[in-house]
Amino acid sequence: MSVVAAHLYRHGKNVKAVSLDEPIDCKGKSEFVWIGLFEPTKEELEQLEKNYGLHPLAIEDAFKANQLPKIDVYGDQLFVMTRTAHLEQDHIAHGETAIFVGKNFIITVRHGSARAHSALRAQLEAAPSLLGHGPDYVLHAILDFIVDGYLPVVETIEEHVLKMEQSALDSFLSRADVKRLFGLRQELIRFQRIIGPMMEVCGRLVHLETPCLDANARPYFQDVLDHVRRVEAMVNSLRDVLTSVFEVSNLLEQQRQSAITRQLAAWAAILAVPTAIAGIYGMNFENMPELKTQYGYFVVVGVIAVLCAVLYVRFKRARWL
Repeated sequence: MSVVAAHLYRHGKNVKAVSLDEPIDCKGKSEFVWIGLFEPTKEELEQLEKNYGLHPLAIEDAFKANQLPKIDVYGDQLFVMTRTAHLEQDHIAHGETAIFVGKNFIITVRHGSARAHSALRAQLEAAPSLLGHGPDYVLHAILDFIVDGYLPVVETIEEHVLKMEQSALDSFLSRADVKRLFGLRQELIRFQRIIGPMMEVCGRLVHLETPCLDANARPYFQDVLDHVRRVEAMVNSLRDVLTSVFEVSNLLEQQRQSAITRQLAAWAAILAVPTAIAGIYGMNFENMPELKTQYGYFVVVGVIAVLCAVLYVRFKRARWL
């Protein structure tokens, strides 16, 4: 059975458990049904469609996975598709939560989500004053719960990136580090494709007029919208940090290569002195000056040593060595 929880609430209090097989006749907005499903079968969704008058297109979207966040209005009912996110090592895994909202019911259908709504349900039941306002306030709580789950994902990735940034300053990034940075950047790009539609969903709920949403609940949806915008700003700044890590790593690598090039050029200039002098006296001509000089060898070696020492001191002062 895919039913996680199904209860009837009256004035914010849990009255009894309900079954999917029978419709519940609620009286007034303070009395409603909250059903939570996890990866239900097609038959279970069709049973809910029959008992609560859900739209067939919404049922089809709730059954299929990998849907983008959206909001659809079917008469006096509301269908909201959301995407959840949790971190698996360096991979952002996305789940899906479909929400049906009516005057006297709210139904959630989760696919692949790592965070169940049990803790949220217990929290709301502990504060019946808010739960007693009806399903639209439960909708706000679920959306806020989903969006708050984005923050640990972004904050964890941010910690990883900052550590790699410090590593790039202390030493040079390895091939594995560069590959990891590119992987994180791709994950953030995919995550942004989810955040954009989620902002549109929350924005529509702020201004949407439908019988199943109380006008007094709009400030609550505005709060969720502000949270989504905060996450989007964090993701954008994190992408900038990733870009800066690449740039710093490239600059340090270029600086290292330039230093090595200068060192090689300095040693090549120093070695060119004995090479040139030895090359001249190694031509083996019969009539060459100073070949018969008694101390000519020692003088040439001394000249080579002095010239090499002078060049070494000059390059050392120029910080090429």
